[in-house]
Amino acid sequence: MDADLAVLRARIDDIDDALLRLFNERARLAQDIGHLKNGVVYKPEREAQVVRRMQDANAGPLPAESVAVLYREIMSACRALEQPLTIAYLGPTGTFSEAAAIKHFGHAAQGLPCASIDDVFRVVERGEANYGVAP
Repeated sequence: MDADLAVLRARIDDIDDALLRLFNERARLAQDIGHLKNGVVYKPEREAQVVRRMQDANAGPLPAESVAVLYREIMSACRALEQPLTIAYLGPTGTFSEAAAIKHFGHAAQGLPCASIDDVFRVVERGEANYGVAP
């Protein structure tokens, strides 16, 4: 049994090494695309298209929502290489608005808690945040 476990863990290590190489290759390509986009970092329709395509291609056993979460985080990390995003949300930290911002933009985006919905809009208008999230 220990030998079987060691073999399986070695296979996982090999896959992890390949995934890391591929993640970095994807990130480099995303950076190249970022240079061509002339400052437009976040393209929600393109990101939704990628997530849908990967969910449709998923044969399991990962559930579709897990695939969506993984790809949102990969795209968030790649997007942050182009330009870090700041997302204003109705605060404080730990609210459903912050959770919605993380779910939509990923953990690589910087959150900015605001005291009111008006503050969310003002912060975005002043350019202190790229986008705002409010319930």
